[in-house]
Amino acid sequence: MMILTEDRSCTAFLGERRLASGTPWDVALAVKKAGGDSGAILVFDDRTGRQIDFDLRGSDGEIIERLRGTPDGVPANGRPRGRPRLGVTAREVTLLPRHWEWLSAQPEGASATIRRLVDTARAEGAEGGRAREAQAAADRFMMAMLGNQPGWEEASRALYAGDRARFHGLTEGWPTDLRDHARRLAEPALIRG
Repeated sequence: MMILTEDRSCTAFLGERRLASGTPWDVALAVKKAGGDSGAILVFDDRTGRQIDFDLRGSDGEIIERLRGTPDGVPANGRPRGRPRLGVTAREVTLLPRHWEWLSAQPEGASATIRRLVDTARAEGAEGGRAREAQAAADRFMMAMLGNQPGWEEASRALYAGDRARFHGLTEGWPTDLRDHARRLAEPALIRG
């Protein structure tokens, strides 16, 4: 189950028209109000471009509570593992013996060393990672909603080439709300033009 948070956004479409965009619970309530059981409304996670479904049974409060869920690592009894005041969650890591030997030789300990390595890798790959994430999200959305539009394949190539001018030119004739959403998802990946 995907846990949805305040900083997560999604967008709902009724055919080619954007119905709602915002927090998952705001969009879910808009979908419910519009008659979301019809199947004609599609909702997409704005970060991943993946289609998501909402369980719209019950009251508005019940829908919101279901969407917020419980964070990973919190058992049914409500008591989190790890060191909750520090935001630490205990999980398992599987390494080869040579990795454990190297970690145990580090002066700050295995956990601190792994955290430092992860932070360094995240900082070094953040920009490239964000562009790849945007490409994948825009491509998923375009395939689902715009795959039958003229120029879709060429637009996808322009997206992966990072060619803003070509991408915008190829998408110009697409339905306005769908085009604008695809462009918004793609923007971090478009570096030229």
